Amino acid sequence: MSIRWRDAMEQALYGPDGFFVSGAGPADHFRTSVHASPAFAAALHRLIATVDAALDHPAPIAIVDVGAGRGELLRTLHASIAGATDASLAHRLRLTAVERAPRPADLPAEITWTNEIPAGITGLLLATEWLDNVPLDLAVTTPAGWRYLLVDPATGEETVGTPVSPEDADWLARWWSPPADSPGIRAEIGRTRDDAWADALGRLDRGLAVAVDYGHLRQSRPTAGTLTGYRNGRQVPPVPDGSCDVTAHLCVDSVAAAGAQVAQAPYTLVSQRTALRALGADGRRPPLERASTDPAGYLRALSAASAVAELIDPAGLGGHWWLLQPAGGPLDPLVAP
Repeated sequence: MSIRWRDAMEQALYGPDGFFVSGAGPADHFRTSVHASPAFAAALHRLIATVDAALDHPAPIAIVDVGAGRGELLRTLHASIAGATDASLAHRLRLTAVERAPRPADLPAEITWTNEIPAGITGLLLATEWLDNVPLDLAVTTPAGWRYLLVDPATGEETVGTPVSPEDADWLARWWSPPADSPGIRAEIGRTRDDAWADALGRLDRGLAVAVDYGHLRQSRPTAGTLTGYRNGRQVPPVPDGSCDVTAHLCVDSVAAAGAQVAQAPYTLVSQRTALRALGADGRRPPLERASTDPAGYLRALSAASAVAELIDPAGLGGHWWLLQPAGGPLDPLVAP
């Protein structure tokens, strides 16, 4: 039986046997910035220190990772901050992973595991490739206007359904208007992602919320959409049967606008390349002459530069967007465009 894509994704990703709930976790199926290099966590460590100083070193300071996978990012941050010279930050830090899968047995006790974003956060709220997996509806243009696309969860076969709701029609008119007389254009209705981000920001009393994800702007929406699947490191057809990731790019401008309405503060929207470089990860190769004076050090520096280069490659992970949204008071932009 065919159903709307939003319902199919919810069951496929987060049902009892869903892709993100069962099994070893998403790291076995696709590579994110978190998995690519510890340089990503090192940059976030520097961002945490900056937020901590901007908030006048609160006790405690929370780091909340939404869509935490199996806790990979928080494990790395915990080890990095615990080993740093600033013992004060380590003592005040409260790490929380938000994920709908069961708590991993080997997760450090210092990391709280929950399936809901806590309220009253002071600190940093992270959403690294979370919003692209928030279920959403798909629509297609017809001579009679926008209609929902339905999908058979067992096969991925699509059919055209009923007209979209007034709320979704309004969202499409604002954020995904097609050219006139252009039937067959697909749209991924990002209203659920907007609502999810707005809800997350509502849990942040003081500090900074950061969403890192792939996406596009209104002037460059893909007419064929971006919905796809991933399994075992390969891109596959997005069949919502629970056997693969099902994901679609963000409308990052609509997400940012929804967050700004809640936070009532300006946001910063930049590429990952720009953000990581501003946080000290530039990926430059060490000087070649160092190879003759310090061969071991040269190789270590070259390896580190290669890892950063993957994170800032504009054709890959470096093309991801960073949305930085302060909340609860003035906070200078931490990454300049």
